Amino acid sequence: MAIPEVVLSSTSPATGARAIPVLGMGTGLDRSTLEQRPATKHAILRAIELGYRHFDTAAIYQSEDVLGEAIAEALQAGLIHSRAELFITSKIWCADAHRDLVVPAIRESLRNLKLEYLDLYLIHWPMRLKAGESYPPIESHHILPFDLKSVWEGMEECHRLGLAKHIGVSNFTTWKLAELLQYAKVPPAAVQVEMNPTWQQKKLPEFCKGKGVHVIAYSPLGGQDMFMGKNLVMESQVLKDIAKAKGKTVAQVSLRWVYEQGASMIVKTLNKERIEQNMKIFDWELSNEDKHKISQLPQFKRNTLRSMLSPEAASKLPDEDEVVEE
Repeated sequence: MAIPEVVLSSTSPATGARAIPVLGMGTGLDRSTLEQRPATKHAILRAIELGYRHFDTAAIYQSEDVLGEAIAEALQAGLIHSRAELFITSKIWCADAHRDLVVPAIRESLRNLKLEYLDLYLIHWPMRLKAGESYPPIESHHILPFDLKSVWEGMEECHRLGLAKHIGVSNFTTWKLAELLQYAKVPPAAVQVEMNPTWQQKKLPEFCKGKGVHVIAYSPLGGQDMFMGKNLVMESQVLKDIAKAKGKTVAQVSLRWVYEQGASMIVKTLNKERIEQNMKIFDWELSNEDKHKISQLPQFKRNTLRSMLSPEAASKLPDEDEVVEE
């Protein structure tokens, strides 16, 4: 079954509106997983072969070049006929969240990917670091005031130059989005946030629906929590019971729930079987009883701005900069 698509809003007749496949593949790496680069490229190629067309990366992920190599090999092998068949997302890191660094940052991402444009370019976090400072844990003396308006002007320039078909944000709350929408000449087409049955983002989707902003879920399967040491989605007895009754996996139930919220999703796995299993969520539905049970699950947010900071920096984070919405 083909992966459904959603047309993103567009304010530019020149670039037009792109359709985003609702199921995408995450490609994130970090300094502890660099040995997975060959396996990541192989998984991307397998995903393209199966029908995936949406791939997500970021400047901080150290996977842009891996994704670029996979795209080039897919074209050479005839798995796809043109780059236009793909929907590619990347994100600007906080150290480049300076008005004069935004365009150079996307050009660097495009060089890594060996592409001429991105389908979607996102502000990764609403935070600015000193230029050149990168990896968490982030120390307080590296953090600078975040000027969203000027950074967004840089994002709009990326769009105007044709380097990004759409622009958007990641890890933004409704109030931060509302602030941006007050002065954005090119409104954000999408917001990417943590979203799954154990962090349901109950306010954000409704707000975005009224503003024409598409929601993209990352960590739709929960992810391993570094503090609790477990995955609340995959270990949920409620989800296990629903999966058993439907003859599905817990992952499929979680992904189906995200899909039924009207969101797209980014799933990361290097496992060939799971890459294929994750596609099998579009020809069945959750019952009203299933959805009610899921709505009652305890909520826990795994990824926060505070979690990227050193203990010293986290202790100084103003409350207004760490709004956690259910």
